[in-house]
Amino acid sequence: MTAPARMPALYLSHGAPPLADDPLWPGQLAAWSAGLPRPKAVLMVSAHWEEAPLALGATTTLPLVYDFWGFPERYCTVRYPAPGAPELADSVRKLLRRAGTPVQDVPGRGLDHGAYVPLVEMYPDADVPVLQISLPTLEPEKLMEIGRRLAPLRDEGVLIVGSGFFTHNLAALRHEGVPGWSSEFDDWGRRALADADVDALLDFEHAAPAGKLAHPRTEHFAPLFVTLGAAESELAGGRNVIDGFWMGLAKRSLQFG
Repeated sequence: MTAPARMPALYLSHGAPPLADDPLWPGQLAAWSAGLPRPKAVLMVSAHWEEAPLALGATTTLPLVYDFWGFPERYCTVRYPAPGAPELADSVRKLLRRAGTPVQDVPGRGLDHGAYVPLVEMYPDADVPVLQISLPTLEPEKLMEIGRRLAPLRDEGVLIVGSGFFTHNLAALRHEGVPGWSSEFDDWGRRALADADVDALLDFEHAAPAGKLAHPRTEHFAPLFVTLGAAESELAGGRNVIDGFWMGLAKRSLQFG
């Protein structure tokens, strides 16, 4: 049997449900996935699930979590019946518990919009098994260590995806154009990633211009650190796959490996 291809590790800006109506972004996500090896499964960590100890979501297909408000009802009719990934869940438990990280199962929790909104565009047939895990903390160093522990899954054909938003302050929605704090933080992050300056990234709230404006809460930047940990030996070769802005927020999305 042919061994699975080693998968890259991704960080993507996932957008909100209206991403599906954008004239550009869905095609960018579709083209990205078309250029990747076919994953055996997707391991997703989304900004929209914070729970400790680290939790594993459903290993069977469940209804989606429509964790948003203020959008037309039609966005709550989206379906994404991806298969569960019980074998991947077993592997995650073993890797993390071996490292002393407690893990719990939350079998009734389906995929939230940080997971399914991009996956609908990347794997529209919903035929790739998906496992979502929670953010057990927002501390960058601890999340990076979790990513390190999960890195061996990449050699088993698992696509590790951190799903957030490169800048995330909804005050941007009240501005015309791109707020200065959003463009400044995005440019700083682009340069820090190009330099593989992990120390600066870990201290982004203080090291970046407008760090606290770009992320009043840090949950949308936090998944990046799981990705960085999972790709630690390849950070210098990372590339920006998607950039630009959507409703004033930076949609920068990255691939390592």
